[in-house]
Amino acid sequence: MTSKITSHRIKNWPKYNEALKNRGSITFWFSEEEQNGWQSRTKSGKKGRPEMYTDMAIQCLLVTREVYKLTLRALQGFMESIIEISNLDLRCPNYTTISKRAKSLKIEMPKNLKAGEPLHVLIDSSGFKIYGEGEWKTRKHGVSKRRTWRKLHIAIGAKSQNIVGAMLTTNNVGDSEVFGNLLDRINGPIASVSGDGAYDTVGCYHACDCYGAEPIIPPRKGGKKQANNSNEYDSALEKRDLALDMIESYGGGEEGRKQWKKESGYHRRALVETGFFRIKTVFGSKLKSRLFCNQAKEAFARCVALNKMTGLGMPDSYQVIS
Repeated sequence: MTSKITSHRIKNWPKYNEALKNRGSITFWFSEEEQNGWQSRTKSGKKGRPEMYTDMAIQCLLVTREVYKLTLRALQGFMESIIEISNLDLRCPNYTTISKRAKSLKIEMPKNLKAGEPLHVLIDSSGFKIYGEGEWKTRKHGVSKRRTWRKLHIAIGAKSQNIVGAMLTTNNVGDSEVFGNLLDRINGPIASVSGDGAYDTVGCYHACDCYGAEPIIPPRKGGKKQANNSNEYDSALEKRDLALDMIESYGGGEEGRKQWKKESGYHRRALVETGFFRIKTVFGSKLKSRLFCNQAKEAFARCVALNKMTGLGMPDSYQVIS
């Protein structure tokens, strides 16, 4: 018996192709609102010299830096050229100011575009190198002690494929440890949360229950029911037990788990893995900053930039079986 081959075809290729080209456009447009909000006109009330530039200006520069892969000094020169060419009455902060302000800058992911519409959230994490040898030297001589990573945890909306929440941690922090904090960063109601087996913990189910979200998390192999253990998480763990019952009703084992994943819609979680692929393809898999707080802002700026690119257009595909 020959197996069927599944592929996808894009229905809106001309529009998506134009969106891909526009991602590399160097057309800069400063609205009147952005020009008026570029320089700070209010006093912070704190000691020391008042801030000359708003958070919006610093975030704009950080996002531009990630899109064009610039160093801080090159970023300053790049933006000064843009301002000069555009004949704008604006000043560009120097690279030292950008670096210092990035430490305390709060970068927020965009809110749900349709107010009140519950999100179907997809969660995962991936590593980004901060320093250490390249891949060629690692394959030839092995991994040294200086090879260090950071973990970026993101939450993606299944429908829009926008990043709606992000956190950066050290490489020794488990995925389930930041699950609740990641949900806290999402603006708007949550309908469901999909994650891999790393999130099959009591705390993750309890966090979903607090938000009224349906957990779509595969129970671990050999997992046992826990809702009747007389603990405070019984109501949250009932949904996990229901998943185990469904797997058992489909015959158990690998076949039962495959059928449960298909019926529950678990496989759309692959979209978050595609999101990480886009981040690393467009911006690279290494963070440039040395301080952890700046590394976090650098990672968040990449998420904001990717959302902008996603907004230009995404493929509308359909499945083809041959």
